[in-house]
Amino acid sequence: MRNMARCLILTCDQEAAGAAKANGRIRTTLAKAKEVRPFVEKLVTTAVKAKKCRDDANQIACPHARGTDEYKTWRATEAGQTWLTAQAKYIHHRRRLFDVLRGNDVVLLLIDKLAPRFEDRPGGYTRVVHIAKRRLGDAAQLAYLEFVGEPTRLAVESKK
Repeated sequence: MRNMARCLILTCDQEAAGAAKANGRIRTTLAKAKEVRPFVEKLVTTAVKAKKCRDDANQIACPHARGTDEYKTWRATEAGQTWLTAQAKYIHHRRRLFDVLRGNDVVLLLIDKLAPRFEDRPGGYTRVVHIAKRRLGDAAQLAYLEFVGEPTRLAVESKK
């Protein structure tokens, strides 16, 4: 499940024009797609929480450069401790994502690119789209597991 979640998230980093695959979509068997969907939903929810904590921490961040005397005195104040608490919450969520996905590039992509897309959405970040054609080798049902909200490559090509 970790591999499929990583692949789904990493497809969001491709260039839309001329890419071999659609952004935010993987093709797999129907059973696998149904199993991975709640796993990915929980990861996106954690990423949205991490982005919110990071934004809260950045609002109260110190204007001085790190390591300066002003920064050190600011860290000892109440505002500095509040910032430290907000930053710790962000780091906690980020470490939880890293524990599952095992890659900083995937975690950063999830927080920086996908979390802003879904921060106003209460859930239902992915969908399973059945494919009529079955797999050639074992006739397994195929499906796309994709993120919602963005036009797929096929929809964009049909408008042209």
